Amino acid sequence: MKNNLCPVCGGVKAAGSVTFTVDDGTSLVVVRQTPAMVCSQCGEEWISDSVATNLENIVHDAKSKHRTIEVVNFEMEDAA
Repeated sequence: MKNNLCPVCGGVKAAGSVTFTVDDGTSLVVVRQTPAMVCSQCGEEWISDSVATNLENIVHDAKSKHRTIEVVNFEMEDAA
């Protein structure tokens, strides 16, 4: 149970989803429904290494399209 405790406030972390946003000054990438652990008390968020890797790929793909704004939903197949 100790791993499920939030190191920020001591609340309980649970599986959920968040909106991940990257704004590098030239483009804005928004990834909705990103899997994460979320504290039920303070709302602090954690994403796994595999999700982070997929987010990097999504952002890279959006930038390669030279889009100013890209909004996508995180798909389970993206987490492979």
